[in-house]
Amino acid sequence: MKICKVLKPLVSTNRIAGFEHKRLQVVLDGSNKMVAVDAVGAVPGDWVICVGSSAAREAAGSKEYPSDLTIVGIIDDWQPET
Repeated sequence: MKICKVLKPLVSTNRIAGFEHKRLQVVLDGSNKMVAVDAVGAVPGDWVICVGSSAAREAAGSKEYPSDLTIVGIIDDWQPET
């Protein structure tokens, strides 16, 4: 699991059939920007818990789902180290 910060939504209207209509978010993991499937309804500025690999696919709804990063929780209170 990773702690990431949600930066902004990512809109992609042309998708493969298996990608359905899941929300996508741009998240920041340290200095790396990544795209995560949003399974919990996070908004920009939220600190979130993300899972990767096969856990990401299952959290997004199916083992066949094409995701390698999925947001699975919104952190209520987080003070990142500076």
